[in-house]
Amino acid sequence: MNGPEQHDVLIAGGGLVGAALAVMLGRHPAARDLRIAVVETRPFSADLRGELFDTRVIALAESSRHLLADAGVWTDELAARACPYRRMVVRDSAGTGCIEFDCAEVHRPDLGHIVENAALLGPLHGAIEGLDNARFVYGAIDDVVRDGDDRLVLRLADGRELGAPLVVAADGAQSLVRERCGFALRSWDYGHSAIVATVRGARPHDFVARQWFTPEGPLAFLPLRTADGDCRHVSIVWSQDHDEATRLMALDDGSFCRELGHASEHCLGDISFASRRFAFPLRQRHAVDYVQPGVVLVGDAAHTIHPLAGQGVNLGFADAAALVEELGRALERGLPVGHLSALERYQRRRKPANLAMMAAMEGFKRLFDETPPLVRLVRNNGMNLLNRLAPVKNQLIRQAMGF
Repeated sequence: MNGPEQHDVLIAGGGLVGAALAVMLGRHPAARDLRIAVVETRPFSADLRGELFDTRVIALAESSRHLLADAGVWTDELAARACPYRRMVVRDSAGTGCIEFDCAEVHRPDLGHIVENAALLGPLHGAIEGLDNARFVYGAIDDVVRDGDDRLVLRLADGRELGAPLVVAADGAQSLVRERCGFALRSWDYGHSAIVATVRGARPHDFVARQWFTPEGPLAFLPLRTADGDCRHVSIVWSQDHDEATRLMALDDGSFCRELGHASEHCLGDISFASRRFAFPLRQRHAVDYVQPGVVLVGDAAHTIHPLAGQGVNLGFADAAALVEELGRALERGLPVGHLSALERYQRRRKPANLAMMAAMEGFKRLFDETPPLVRLVRNNGMNLLNRLAPVKNQLIRQAMGF
């Protein structure tokens, strides 16, 4: 019987973070002789089932866009499909609190871009296929086992085996690699589900991202634009407790649009269209450790946070960039790929940043969950005060942009 097919690096998962990691590593000068394989269930296909937009979108921070540009993925075609947002308005629906962020205040052309997953994943997969030192292996991962002390083996459902001294778990929040390798995980349920969909209003969004914090949960409007420049569509993320989310999902489109219009203070006028809706439960997860000998976690496999600030994928891209830098540094020093010292440096760089963002998002959520009148008064006054403190507010903008 033949042994496992050998590689130098196996990336489990070809989603946005895994694919970006493969492109950045494949193009690193020190990694040109590596044999990199991205293990993905099936080839990419932008099957939107007749929808105008992919329902799954990301709020791409400027730091992440720069990473993609440096990797040769952010093209003019992708930029034309993405929708920049130039202002962000955050309101407390239980009071008068409001904070407005404007790109002009930090001398930037925009604050970020809303990008459909499918629009970004296609170019990333295309870039991998253009590399000489990376390729896709299609198949479902069934198990992960150790082959001696220094190699891991991915067993696929069809019986194939792939071996490497380094396996990168980029296989998402329900990571099989993380589970099979026994990584400890801290997690808790928010008690909410997020409803996502694309809707169209009567008025254009004017390239403004909007968010309302309500006692029942946050609602976000993320601007989109069509190929012909129509700017009346937004992607929504509406967080509600499970029972309310179930009720909203059961409404017909007309009733759902009316309730959404009310919740959004009719900022776009009447909501006249809603795409297929999806709902998923919200949980926060964080791996106690990101690394073991021969295996490392990135993106949602290492951490998931509440989507209220749209930072999940941006944290994953930052993970990928830091890991590539540390692997490249180790290779330049003549160390084997996946040397434990390089993986531990990656963990030291990324774990504090990820924990800080998770703590901030948890703090925001708990602050806006509180409904006593005194808490609401302090919260609203604090938001309005912050809105007038331009230096502090602009520092927050720069941090959200990743600078």
